[in-house]
Amino acid sequence: MKLSTKGRYAVMAMVDLATRSGGKPIALSDVAERQEISLSYLEQLFGKLRKGDLVKSVRGPGGGYLLARNASETRISDIILAVDEPIHATRCTPGSPQGCRSNKSRCLTHDLWEELGNQIYLCLSSISVADVVNKRVFGTSGQVYSQVFSDDPAVAVK
Repeated sequence: MKLSTKGRYAVMAMVDLATRSGGKPIALSDVAERQEISLSYLEQLFGKLRKGDLVKSVRGPGGGYLLARNASETRISDIILAVDEPIHATRCTPGSPQGCRSNKSRCLTHDLWEELGNQIYLCLSSISVADVVNKRVFGTSGQVYSQVFSDDPAVAVK
């Protein structure tokens, strides 16, 4: 499963708002510049985030966007789902009893990929924007990966 730019950019922008806002609206053009994301693309994403009640817009001079709720109450999964990013690893329609094969059956590994999607959702649901801002997100996952796949027997996980 690959998370598209919609989900990644929406999360980046929300974390930027949480980091920079201090209770004051932030111009989307500033977020776009800092995060190196197209302003027009961010405008589309923020339309969806606003409809999902994740951000509030303030018009006029000094206007911009604010988080609609506390960063500790905003889950990463909420952001990704608000911008219509599916969180599943199968090519089947989620919740459908039919599979994606030509005869409508499920492939042999369907349950594996469906459970992977569930685990990704659970992981993203357990992380808030505040967790990302405060750098409370794992941090050692790269070390575990490098240990598992190391050629050095002293480093490899047993």
